[in-house]
Amino acid sequence: MTAQSITARAVNLLARREHSQAELRKKLRKAEFELDDINATIDKLAKADIQSDARFAENYLRYRSQRGFGSQKIRLELKERGVDSDTINTAFDQADVDWFELAVGVRNKRFGQQAPDDLKDRAKQQRFLQHRGFTHEQISESFNI
Repeated sequence: MTAQSITARAVNLLARREHSQAELRKKLRKAEFELDDINATIDKLAKADIQSDARFAENYLRYRSQRGFGSQKIRLELKERGVDSDTINTAFDQADVDWFELAVGVRNKRFGQQAPDDLKDRAKQQRFLQHRGFTHEQISESFNI
């Protein structure tokens, strides 16, 4: 397969949504392109700013936080998608998300504004928020408001 076809496939994937370099590499590898060609194409696209892990991280963080997921889960998902720690930290530093407010909103949407009546209900709500990726401090604060 030619370098032109691999570039076309990569640009086609990026036209649909942002991809991390690792995701793009995996999808192109699945299409049975050679790894050396894949790496060269991804480098070329990154230099042309067509592909950007930083842009991917920002978009992913915004999307997942709007869906009600906490910072810990989003960080883990970005790592799983091959984004390096520095890029993740930069995206979080630039993000305009109040994680405490988000935790309150997610809890209220799922369980209502009423504080839990007993320890069993409180533990259930804590497990839910923990599974969503909120920190212990964010979870505790969500019950105090």
